[in-house]
Amino acid sequence: MRATVIHGPDDIRIEQVPDPVIQQPTDVVLRVVNACICGSDLWAYRGVAQRVAGQRIGHEFLGIVEEVGAEVRDVAKGDLVVAPFVWSDGTCEFCRAGLHTSCPEGGFWGSIGSDGGQGEAVRVPFADGTLVKLPKEAAGEEKLLPGLLALSDVMSTGHHAAVSARVRPGATVAVVGDGAVGLCGVLAAHRLGAGRIIALGRHEQRTAIARDFGATDVVAERGEAAVEAVRELTGGLGAHAVLEAVGTEESMRTAISITRDGGAVGYVGVPHGGSAGVDIGRMFDRNVALVGGVAPARAYIPELLPDVLSGAIDPGRVFDRTVDLDGVPDGYRAMDDRSALKVRIAF
Repeated sequence: MRATVIHGPDDIRIEQVPDPVIQQPTDVVLRVVNACICGSDLWAYRGVAQRVAGQRIGHEFLGIVEEVGAEVRDVAKGDLVVAPFVWSDGTCEFCRAGLHTSCPEGGFWGSIGSDGGQGEAVRVPFADGTLVKLPKEAAGEEKLLPGLLALSDVMSTGHHAAVSARVRPGATVAVVGDGAVGLCGVLAAHRLGAGRIIALGRHEQRTAIARDFGATDVVAERGEAAVEAVRELTGGLGAHAVLEAVGTEESMRTAISITRDGGAVGYVGVPHGGSAGVDIGRMFDRNVALVGGVAPARAYIPELLPDVLSGAIDPGRVFDRTVDLDGVPDGYRAMDDRSALKVRIAF
């Protein structure tokens, strides 16, 4: 089969790789219907995150089950499924607690020895603990597929930020970051009943989506200027809940600075600038909580799925470009130079 392979910085290729096969009785093999490129994939593309030459890549996908291991009970051949970005056994103490990302048997798609999501097919370990079954008719609903695909990572991650930051009805929320996760964070905050949502971003096409998703205000400034702008909008108090969706030192410092005393920061941006933006002393004095981390998407998908199916939320709007498998290298370039927000791959 054909799949996306990374060989080094700026070197993404589509190559022939071995077809996936059932290795354990809890496995399934699925044919990928939709996949996408994640902002976190760009760290490998840019050489910031190390990868072995020839390693597979991609962790967000929808697929149709084609082969089923003897011990799989919850999905069957022909089922349309969504895969969260981490596989998990569904039975350990962490999975039972809703923290599937800490499953001792779990792992990330594209890790060495596993299939990546940006390919024609994937072997899924622990299928019953990992996959979420979708209505079969959704496979023929092209308009639904982007929203369902977003559940695999960005919508679930935005929701994790909102939940971690304790977004509640009527709250004032600020979202740091105008990428796909930040925009889904706006949507998640709106879904949870936030009264005011301040989106921090300067890309007009992205902030337009933020407004459509529920943002009431947009702050285009950065650094101290952004802190001052949010403080002015909130009468000097700051936001009850702040969603940090970037992962840099500056973004974390901004997030903590615009949180009102007694509030919380939900951080989900993959850290790539150290932790110097976290001033524990300042947080201590102001009773600011810092909660978050890698999102347990498998725990959130069943909760969010009905709203996507009903059209109550449409996180699929974050996809502004669609390519076929051969177009994936161009998709990486487009996301890297910010000419595309998030690229969907249709098979």
